[in-house]
Amino acid sequence: MKRSLQLVAVAAVLLMSSPLLAQLTVPEIPYDSAANLLTMPADIYLGEAVGVATNSKGNLFVYTRTGHPTVVEGTNRAFRFGSSRLFEFDPNGKFVRELGQGVYGFLFAHTVRVDPQDNIWVVDEGSNMVIKFNPQGQIVMTMGRKPEAIRIPTPVINAANPGGAPLPGTAPPAAGGGRGEGAGGGGRGAGAPAAGAPAAPPAPIGAGVLGDNFNRPTDVAWDAAGNIFVSDGYGNSRVAKFDRNGAFIKSWGSYGTGPGQFSTLHSIAVDAKGMVYVGDRGNRRIQVFDNDGNFKTQFLNVGAPWAICITPGAHQYLYSSNSNGTADFENGEIYKMELDGRIVGKFGKGGKLLKEFGSVHEIDCRNENELYVGEITNWRVQKLALRQGGATK
Repeated sequence: MKRSLQLVAVAAVLLMSSPLLAQLTVPEIPYDSAANLLTMPADIYLGEAVGVATNSKGNLFVYTRTGHPTVVEGTNRAFRFGSSRLFEFDPNGKFVRELGQGVYGFLFAHTVRVDPQDNIWVVDEGSNMVIKFNPQGQIVMTMGRKPEAIRIPTPVINAANPGGAPLPGTAPPAAGGGRGEGAGGGGRGAGAPAAGAPAAPPAPIGAGVLGDNFNRPTDVAWDAAGNIFVSDGYGNSRVAKFDRNGAFIKSWGSYGTGPGQFSTLHSIAVDAKGMVYVGDRGNRRIQVFDNDGNFKTQFLNVGAPWAICITPGAHQYLYSSNSNGTADFENGEIYKMELDGRIVGKFGKGGKLLKEFGSVHEIDCRNENELYVGEITNWRVQKLALRQGGATK
């Protein structure tokens, strides 16, 4: 009897693990990369290509950390000026124009997306803003608000040793400081209530404010009805949902490791049925929710999803980049998946050569077998052509 029970237990473990075991051997997808894809004007250099997206005409938009970032310190606040730039190229990689040069919300680029109407959306982590341009390049909607300045904590200095250690019993200044008043950043590090004011109930750690403002957002996506989903991912740990006109509907999530919790929401996508896929980079998983934010499932077998993208069409695929960090080249492969999490194949690795990746930060997959990837550490965009028939499920 004991022997039989042991066999049943072993069989149960193998049965539950069989999908994972089947994925231990992932087929390699052969692919090619176009060399010297982009033609830049003589006086402009690309910088970190953190955002890439195409429109219906095949034009390519690249949101980059390019330019001259400036910080000016005044009293106990630092005022920041931007280094984000948004470039457009034709399908052959020829420079077309620059959009939004000098825009107030261009500070520290994170992603760019193009919606089904060919509007261009940028997510700027530094300004805490999502900005929508129409196809002509005019700003038609802004979400969030750029803080006027960043507070610099002032330590209590020992008068006997100016410039030295703080007085005994005083805390050292917090690294990086917090957001200034009116910034709307919320989340961790918010200021204390005024004297005599009633104490506010504690919010879930990392959830931040539940309204319109963001704290270092990372990405944006839409469903078929035009509802807008923002991954509010570094300072906050939530998904914020808005209607097509930008009115706040709801948000979900907080900092943590459980279902519906996040550790750096870095990328977001919505499929044709309205299901929301979130690249939970710090927890090394993709979480899937219904349109109202109810947790459905998670995929744990594709590493840290820096960038995710869902193809259009009748049969949709999910691409996810297990990008190498900016200080190493230990991984870097990109996975092609079914929407239920089954892996179709993978390709690529970290490196500096053509067909290698240096911290892929965004993927455009408008065409299932023709991808654009933007890289941080290699300062470039690659156009990848996947060869059909090279991978089987």
